[in-house]
Amino acid sequence: MRDALVAAAFQLFLERGYEQTTVDDIVALAGVGRRSFFRYFPSKEDVVFPDHERCLADMTAFLAEGADDDEPVRRVCDAARLVLRMYAENPTFSVQRYRLTREVPGLRAYELSVVWRYERALASYLRRRYEARRDGTLQADVIAAAVVAAHNNALRSWLRSDGQGEASAAVDHALAYVQSAFGEAPVPPAGERPEDVVVVVSRRGAPLWRVVQEIETTLGRA
Repeated sequence: MRDALVAAAFQLFLERGYEQTTVDDIVALAGVGRRSFFRYFPSKEDVVFPDHERCLADMTAFLAEGADDDEPVRRVCDAARLVLRMYAENPTFSVQRYRLTREVPGLRAYELSVVWRYERALASYLRRRYEARRDGTLQADVIAAAVVAAHNNALRSWLRSDGQGEASAAVDHALAYVQSAFGEAPVPPAGERPEDVVVVVSRRGAPLWRVVQEIETTLGRA
């Protein structure tokens, strides 16, 4: 029933336009009553975004299930990929919805409210992880906004291309910027040390054997 209502709604949106389509038109095409429509969707706007509530619940659960030793920025980047997966499940529908939201200001505003809820879910997780830090709340909010911005930049580029190519590659590339800017470097396993870097200052024209001797002396003191 739910899928039938969505299919009927988008058929009418494409044929008549969003503003010209009423809930009565949708239920008539789907062959159900108004009560059935509102059992699944509180408003006509909600039928345009039928999967976001489920995706938001999945993201919230994914973040809650994280372990204490999970790197926080990597965790929220992985959570953002759940949204991408939702769009990539049905590229044709996702592209149609993208075009529709570009044409209807009210839908664009609705979409922004949905994006804000995703961002708040990411920020809430990061606030818990960073609560002991100075400016932890500020860091959480900034990183959450950066994750959403990077994800949406790549996602919209994919949608503008009519869903051509591999969406995950573009999103991974965008989220890598966030990870490199805000993520924590992995801790090397016990017993391992990062490679030493030695800088030696020597007089111009010094013989090579003298430079080598200085390097050996420095390494001997390390």
